[in-house]
Amino acid sequence: MHQTLRTRRIALLATATTASLLLSACGGSASGGDVKAFTLTINDDNHIVQQQLTALGKGSCASQNKALPLKIQTLPIGNVDQKVQLLAGQNALPVQFAAGGTPQLTKTLDEAGQILDLEKTLKDLGVWNDIQPAAVQTVENLYGKFNVMPYQFNIEGIWYNKKLFADHDITVPTTYDQLVAAAAKLKGAGVTPFSADGKDGWPLTRLVSGYIYRALGPDALQAVADGKAKLTDPAYVKAAQAIADLGKAGYFGKGVGSIDYDTAAQQFLTGKAAMYYMGSWALGDFNDPAKNKIGADNVGFMPFPAVAGGKGSADQIPANVGLPVAVSAKSYDAKVGDWLSCISKNYGAASLKDQGTVSGFKPGGDTGTLPPLTQTVQDTITRTKTSTLWFEALFNTKATETSQTNAAPLVNGSLSAKDFMQKIQADLDNG
Repeated sequence: MHQTLRTRRIALLATATTASLLLSACGGSASGGDVKAFTLTINDDNHIVQQQLTALGKGSCASQNKALPLKIQTLPIGNVDQKVQLLAGQNALPVQFAAGGTPQLTKTLDEAGQILDLEKTLKDLGVWNDIQPAAVQTVENLYGKFNVMPYQFNIEGIWYNKKLFADHDITVPTTYDQLVAAAAKLKGAGVTPFSADGKDGWPLTRLVSGYIYRALGPDALQAVADGKAKLTDPAYVKAAQAIADLGKAGYFGKGVGSIDYDTAAQQFLTGKAAMYYMGSWALGDFNDPAKNKIGADNVGFMPFPAVAGGKGSADQIPANVGLPVAVSAKSYDAKVGDWLSCISKNYGAASLKDQGTVSGFKPGGDTGTLPPLTQTVQDTITRTKTSTLWFEALFNTKATETSQTNAAPLVNGSLSAKDFMQKIQADLDNG
């Protein structure tokens, strides 16, 4: 899952030429009645979705699969956007396809009438209530409407080592000041407070957005996207400075810029670091005794804590839907509707039972016996009424790259918080 998120930044934006082509491609496509298979084009590293839909086709959705056979085509993730654009221009989109790596491509396709309005469709089918409210809001935050299937749904926050906290008499922080105080106490005892993948950058920038949302509220980065605020505004720079200060104090340990995803995970799972900001896609590692040397029972989860005087609150949980899947409006017919109904009713429970993974569908059936950490995540999702996005979610490709490549310089002190935000804002302004 982390690989999917990291590679978002290489996804192609729809160019003006492509947008024009897509917007003009609104006639001459095959009607829904001509659909011969329940086709899906998806990135080849997304095994979980492929496996789960295949399993449903053999199980709960066998009758739907008999009427309209599931057929999956896979592509390297870097080729998905280009393929989708090409097929859209030819009015030949598959029934389901991986949505664009950036929201803009999906929005362009939607404007061209190529994307099925899933909220209306699922309501008409009577299965809208099978979607988690937090997933609905996350999709709406990204695309402006609910128009992708949330086969994957992840929340983010700070995972912590319960034993290290207990050994050093640390209560789980509920405020940012308490978090900093806990980090200081751990470092003073010779324990690295935070493990972080500085090489890829995004785990650090998620701390920046965590602070922004707690200080300025859940709409803070949408305001930047809408041009109502800038990252160079003092309140936004203050958030970057707060994370830079963590680095200056040595709370990420040594050489954070050279630490990759796997090394950061290992630091936490071997007890060398007390805290680890990450998404719930890490549950696979946490629940794997071969990888998790501190034990799953020793891992706790806390949301990014509240900032004093801030407009946000800790029950507003950062979330994402991986690389979600859109449905072709021009391929829709009753048989496709039957598939979507069956998926909505069964995918949530089946994904938990078969894969141990959380989706944006409510688990309405037998989920088996869930590991406690997985149950914690599922319960948190069920309780969440307001979700937020990650730092670069609404950025263009260039601004995303600038943000992530400059995250390590921000925390190692070679780039000021003001300059960090200025670089990103310049890309946003020129995008």
